[in-house]
This record gives sequence, structure tokens and C-alpha cells, in this order.
Amino acid sequence: MEDFMAKVRSENKTPRKQGFNKSGHSMNPERPIEGLKGVAKIRSKSTIKRLQMYRNFKAKRNKVGEILTPAPFQGWLPSGTTARVEPNQKWFGNSRVISQSALQKFQDELKNSINNPYEVIMKPTKLPVTLLNETKKNTRVHLLDTESFKSVFGPKKTRKRPNISVRGLQELTETIEKKSDSYSNEKDTDLVKEYTGVKNLPRDWVMAAGQSKRIWNELHKVVDSSDVLLQVLDARDPMGTRSEYIEKFLRTEKAHKHLMFILNKVDLVPTWVSQRWVSILSKEYPTVAFHASITHPFGKGSLINLLRQFAKLHIEKKQISVGFIGYPNVGKSSVINTLRSKKVCKVAPIAGETKVWQYITLMKKIYLIDCPGVVYPSAETDTEKVLKGVVRVELIQNPEDYIASVLERVRKEYLIKTYNIGNWTSHIDFLEKLAVRSGKLLKGGEPDITIMARMVLNDWQRGKLPFYVTPPEIERITENKVDENLLISQNFNKIKVGPLYDNPSDVDLLKFNSNVERGKSSRNSEWKFQGITRYGRE
Repeated sequence: MEDFMAKVRSENKTPRKQGFNKSGHSMNPERPIEGLKGVAKIRSKSTIKRLQMYRNFKAKRNKVGEILTPAPFQGWLPSGTTARVEPNQKWFGNSRVISQSALQKFQDELKNSINNPYEVIMKPTKLPVTLLNETKKNTRVHLLDTESFKSVFGPKKTRKRPNISVRGLQELTETIEKKSDSYSNEKDTDLVKEYTGVKNLPRDWVMAAGQSKRIWNELHKVVDSSDVLLQVLDARDPMGTRSEYIEKFLRTEKAHKHLMFILNKVDLVPTWVSQRWVSILSKEYPTVAFHASITHPFGKGSLINLLRQFAKLHIEKKQISVGFIGYPNVGKSSVINTLRSKKVCKVAPIAGETKVWQYITLMKKIYLIDCPGVVYPSAETDTEKVLKGVVRVELIQNPEDYIASVLERVRKEYLIKTYNIGNWTSHIDFLEKLAVRSGKLLKGGEPDITIMARMVLNDWQRGKLPFYVTPPEIERITENKVDENLLISQNFNKIKVGPLYDNPSDVDLLKFNSNVERGKSSRNSEWKFQGITRYGRE
């Protein structure tokens, strides 16, 4: 029975050979080629062999069950013979041995390169990056390996030292003082307050702009589709328009994607402010100062050169995608229009103009992706959201409530110069005088405060009122020495500043800061790529 059911040939004979096959079948490698019609590409012998391999037919047997033609990859040994696979040296040709010291050095250098945003690893797929992830194997807690059952529950159990956050009374008092200084009743959601018969109105639905599920889905589409992500920041308040949640998400979940900062609207702040913010933000990620304008742009050449270098990094891809993310009304669509030198994205000086993501072709190998503005839910007050430009002014109820914050942030001489009005006692008095001067009056000659408040907020969001968040002092910056090669070479003197900052303190700071920044801009600073070209000057 074993001979009848055997899957190998019973005799030590070579397979039978057929004579010259004269058929014109397409699987016949010896068929005549002349006179073929309707055949664009004739199959070669190697192609036919490959297709024959795919057939995987069964062995052909006679009436008795003996094998006449074996199945593919069957041997020619007699039935019942114990066969062995012959060892081959090629099995072990791809294995490599590395010493422990060399492995530790490789891990340290590769880890530093991955964590450094100014260095890019060329062809990471060909590197044993999995050697860095050895800590992930030990993420599962092996409790019995660290603490046996006997040491916890047995007669020889040992008491574990309690984990205390402070070591002494002095450290405890210091932590209590720090928490008490940073505590505020307004942000404490767990505080039980007495009911005095007055309830706060529910938060206006407008203040939840940029937080809907649809917009977050659009953001994650852009993040997943992009190779390079550019976070656009407002130069007037860079730290306020940063999204720490997105940066942390990219560091942990999308570490292979490159992140950069675009400091937009540098024409609305003094030059020394732009220089200092670029030097501060460059410690974390590459930062480019930018002025979005089709006619008089700034930073366009540096950004395009940078994107070309990223395209060279991804040689295995035909093109790369560059996604623009950030807060609403920071100028993401305007940056894309500036790079294309024409209006390809719909732009407006109000928040929420971009509704869905859209692809724009910059050049053959670079595609740009525009994304709607996204606001991560945080403890920001309604005033901060309105002044950051997240909310449309025409949808705000009681806009006069936010004018007091505007008057606190903008210097008085700039307000007098812009609106040409005299002194005022309060924000209501300011709006009344402005309404009388502008002719916005209701019935009976009463000033229309609501319309004037919306006008002031529009001027604030569109940059007509000079304002900027002062960066940290120079002394604090120079404590940690920044590598000169990490700074991007840009000539900040070419920025055409819109509002005239004629305050003496601004001029003094500019003179004081010019000596510091002149030495940095004079050097040919570059971004450290591994084997890639340098930055071009602006």
C-alpha cells in the first residue's frame, strides 16, 4: 500500500524527456515566433518557467498508482528513503556579530540622532533600529522576577520602603508654597462654591471653535498623509499658538515624521522680536521666519530650499507631502499661496475659512496639504481665545467685554495714534468716544458700543493695532549656549514691518540686540543633514 500511495518516483530514473514540441501554445518555449498575430510581447523561457512554477499541479500516476510525472519540487528517491536537506553556507551569510561595547556605542549615537531635530537619518530601513527598542521588551512588569512570593507573603517577608514624594519638612513646605502661588480659584473645577442665587451662563458655543470631531479627523488625515509637518505660529504670540498636544503626539506616535516651525506674520512685530523668537524656538525644532505675501515675501527662498532637501532625503519616494498645521487664523493658507506665488487656497483675515484639507502641487516632487485650524481643549479663557483670533468677531456675544483686555495689551500712544482720540477712563468710555468720532450712533444719539467693539476686535485680529508678546530676556537665552550651526541663516533686515514701532524702548532694545544677532547672521549657519546640501541664504 505504501508503494501505491508514495509521492516520489519508485525507480532511480531521470524524468522522461519529450521531443520537440511543435504546438503554438503560449506556454511552449519552443514554439515558432514568425507569423504571430495579436501578440504584443512574446513570453520568454524564464517567464514560462516562472508561470509553470505557479501551477503547482499534482503528480501524474498510472492505473496502478505509480508516479509517472512527479509534482513540482518532488525528489527522485525511492519510496521509504529517509532524505535530508543539504546544508548551505548561504543560510548564515546574512548574520552579523557585534560586540557589546560596539552595540552600546551604536545605541547611544543613533538615539542622539533620532532625538536631535537637526539631524536626519539616511535610509533608516537599512539600519537595525529594532536594537534601540530593547526597552519595549521589558515594559511588561515581571513581578515575580523582581519580588518573589516568599519575600511578600511568606514568613520571611520584608517591608517595602514607602514611596514618598518629599524627603523632609523643608522640601514639603517648598512644594506647598509653589502650589499655593500657582493656584487660582477660577481654574479649580473641583472647588465646591456656595450658591448665592446667581448662576454663570453656559459657555457660548462659539468658544468651542476648532475643537469639533470633524476638524480633528481632518487633522489626523493630514498627519498620516504627510512626510514633513510645518507648524505655523503667530509671531505676535508664538508660545500661545503652539499646540503641545500635537507636538507630543508626533514625538511619541509619529517619530519618523519631521516637524518644523514657521514663524509667520513677522511683519507685525519689530525685527528684534522675530530674531529672538527664532533663536528661542530653534533650540527645540528648526524655525524659519516668514512673511506671507505674494508681492513682498520673506523667508520663501529658505523654506523652498529646505523642502527640496527633504525631498532629497526621501529618495525612495517619487514625491513627498508637506502638511501645514496650527491654530486658526495663523496664516497656513497664506503661506501656501506665497510658495505658489498665486492664490490657490481661499484665504480671509477671519478664523475657520479653511473647512477641509486640500492638496496643492508645489513642484514635481513636493505636494502641500492645507489643513483647517485646530484648537486643543485646554484651560484657556474666552478672552484668550478671542484675542488669539480663534473665534469670528461677528459671532461673539457682548464683544465689549473683551475690549478691556485689548486696552491693557496695546500701548496707549499706539491707540491714540490709530484712532485719534484723547484720554479715556474705562473701556466703555473709550468705545463711546470712538463711536461719537466715527458717527456710529443709535436712536437718540446714543453711541453704538457693540459695533465699535467689533470694529476694535477686527483691527486687533488683522494686525492694525501694534502688539507682541515680549520674548524672554537675552540673559536668560545666553545661559544655555546654542550651537551656531543650528540657526537658519536669514537676513532679518529685509522684513518690511507694517506697523511703525516708534516707541523709544523698542528702538533701544533693537540697538542692544543688534550686536548679538549680527554675529550670528554673519556666519554661514547651516542645518546638519547627513550627506545633504546646505541651506541657501535668503
